[in-house]
Amino acid sequence: MKKSHIATLVAGLLTASAVSLASVTTSAGAPVALNAASGTPGRLAALPPAPDSNARITEAYARMVARQAYFWGWPLVNIYNRRLAFEQAPAPGLIGGILPFAPLNRLAMLHDYVEPQERDVACPNQDVVYGGSVVALDISPVVVQVPDFGKRFWVYQIVDARTDSFASLGMMYGTKPGFYLLVGPNWNGKVPAGINGVYRSTTSTGMVVPRVFQDDTAADKQAVKAVIQGINIYPLSEFDGKMKRRDWATLPVFPKPASSGGTGETAWVFPDKFFDQLPPVMADAPAMPGEAGLYAQIRAVLEAAKHDPALKKIMTDEATRAQKELVDPLLQFRHWGNSLPYHWSTISNGAVFGTDYFTRTAVAKSNILVNANRETKYFYQDLSADGARLNGAHRYTVTFLKGQTPPVDGFWSLTLYSAEHFFVPNEIKRYSIGTKNRDLQYNADGSLTIYIQADAPKDAKARANWLPAPANADFSLYLRAYGPKHAIVEGQWTPPGVNLAAH
Repeated sequence: MKKSHIATLVAGLLTASAVSLASVTTSAGAPVALNAASGTPGRLAALPPAPDSNARITEAYARMVARQAYFWGWPLVNIYNRRLAFEQAPAPGLIGGILPFAPLNRLAMLHDYVEPQERDVACPNQDVVYGGSVVALDISPVVVQVPDFGKRFWVYQIVDARTDSFASLGMMYGTKPGFYLLVGPNWNGKVPAGINGVYRSTTSTGMVVPRVFQDDTAADKQAVKAVIQGINIYPLSEFDGKMKRRDWATLPVFPKPASSGGTGETAWVFPDKFFDQLPPVMADAPAMPGEAGLYAQIRAVLEAAKHDPALKKIMTDEATRAQKELVDPLLQFRHWGNSLPYHWSTISNGAVFGTDYFTRTAVAKSNILVNANRETKYFYQDLSADGARLNGAHRYTVTFLKGQTPPVDGFWSLTLYSAEHFFVPNEIKRYSIGTKNRDLQYNADGSLTIYIQADAPKDAKARANWLPAPANADFSLYLRAYGPKHAIVEGQWTPPGVNLAAH
């Protein structure tokens, strides 16, 4: 059949379809009014918007909805419980002397790398000086200060309760120094003069995490302290058009609860409390387009459980099962992500998860608060090039060929984590290696080899490129590319394999 005949046929079918839709009739021949917004017959448009919460439901159905709700809502409850924790902060400070901790709509900043004993956020890095703020935009809009960072790499991660980014502030965006306003979904106030830009969140709760690059020299560690003094966050009512500066090196230290120890991440989601917390979390984060049915289904089952303790117990049991069977395995990088050569993996939708519930929960469990793709590209690794689990009983090398280190406008680093995704104490106190290390030793052919092993390399040149591994224990590698260039973003560059070293 000729193309012209095909085109004529397609046009005829489309015309016929349009006519049939415009003249829907009942079996008796009477026309049926169409809903102007949706194009559905008026009878269907008038159907109730949610399930009947008074109808009896089966245990199997309650379990199915509970399991889905737990997996979907896990990242949102995680962020919401961090809000409840920050709500208790008496003032900006450091919890346990380690992590930024501030009242809602306030900021606390570190003034050096995060300490290795940190356990509240999986996969921390020792390439930047971190800040942390939980914003409650239902209480007040907040002003975010951006000082002049000069040529130093920086980015502010600004995410909603879903860990989706809703603001773009950073070197890669060409952001100018000044004041930026974050507002909630329902705010309709007046923007004062002097505000450079306004960003609206779709949820009332969000987080702001400034990251400022610092190299691993005493001089830069001192220099960065002055740069970060202009970073700040505060309620709109305090905005006066003047930069508020603070010496973040003088923050008070608040004790950390004794029960929060352990080798893994501090628990932020609790199956036995989950369904009590879910209603306010869902109110905080209204349904996105396409989620109305999901929200209605979950709310109907939650309402039924309010009047049936046995049903509530069943749902809690299913949440416990979902934690163990669905969520916990996602801690390990090899179980999710986009597969790359040599068993590396990555994601292409960091901080823009939308309705990709699987990836959102996988990231929230394994390395929550990742930047958007244009800001940072992440590469994950649990396995050697031959497919075996990485373990400190072996020695490994990662060799970047000449000119093939990660192509970035910012910086890159290779970090080693325990199986629980935290730093492993070592004799030289080195947890990552990359741009920040000014003494890396290149091979004669221009390539760069990183040595990953538990014992120190005997050769002095190799020791300069040594990333210590835990003896006889599993570990993971994590490559960050901040300010990734086109080749990384488009997948034209991927990391080399992690090879067993010759003994």
